[in-house]
Amino acid sequence: MLKQILVLAALAAAFASPVQAGPYADDLSRCLVEKTTPADKNALIRWVIAVTTLHPAVQPIARVEAEARARANQETARIFERLLTQQCLDQTRQAVRYEGAAAIQGGFQTLGQVAMMELFADPTVAAALGELDKAIDVQKLREALQTPDK
Repeated sequence: MLKQILVLAALAAAFASPVQAGPYADDLSRCLVEKTTPADKNALIRWVIAVTTLHPAVQPIARVEAEARARANQETARIFERLLTQQCLDQTRQAVRYEGAAAIQGGFQTLGQVAMMELFADPTVAAALGELDKAIDVQKLREALQTPDK
């Protein structure tokens, strides 16, 4: 059962699908975010990157060695275990009791989103995102967004 829950949580952290959250899932989400350290969030980011580099669309531009991916999996599993079985145990129990295992998925989805927001807030990453502006044809975009006269 725990492995299934961890798999659900892992998928949620990778933004698999939106989840309806109830009050217990919200409490769990809040706890997960509050109890996760900056180092934990960095580990989650590394794990998401390590896993997503396996996708065929990403393989030509990014590669993670199997050993590094295994380390990321282990590190993330320890974080999930610590949060669910120690630091947020009461919230985990309540969420699963009243809202089912999907509450855990929702909690880790929220945590994954927070970690990714921190990733994109990094000045170097934000500057690289700004490079997209230089490649966009602003005139084409303006024309496409204009309301046609009737």
